Amino acid sequence: MMVAVARPSLEMRAMRREDLPRVSELEHASYAFPWSLGIFGDCLKAGHPSWVLCLAGRIIGYGILSIGAGEAHVLNVCIAPDQRGQGFGRHLMKRLLDIARWNGAERVFLEVRPSNPNAQALYVSLGFHEIGRRPRYYPAHDGREDAIVMALEFPS
Repeated sequence: MMVAVARPSLEMRAMRREDLPRVSELEHASYAFPWSLGIFGDCLKAGHPSWVLCLAGRIIGYGILSIGAGEAHVLNVCIAPDQRGQGFGRHLMKRLLDIARWNGAERVFLEVRPSNPNAQALYVSLGFHEIGRRPRYYPAHDGREDAIVMALEFPS
């Protein structure tokens, strides 16, 4: 006899203003130098494609893009610490790449900390490659940390 196991539903939808407290909570749980609530609000006001990933109706991740002139830039992406390692980051990034493509982007850029090898590995597995470094880009406990700049070109 086969028993059906109920799986919680996974949904990606546009971020709304009422999502900002939860998004900020995830940001603060994930990063030593988090974005402020105001920065997230400014992204919504500016019309940046901003998305949340929900598991069984609860926000477990988010991603924000900037798109223009045939290019997209991943400004921020995050998965709740207790939900990492289950493929949710990959799912979220694939959807963000789809959104970039649907909005006419030919290439996508992002920055990642050298101290975040898990994120680097995810981005490489999605087709990103390092194109440069931004010296002293990120705040760090011992001063500043460089950013690895990565890019992905969509096939024409």
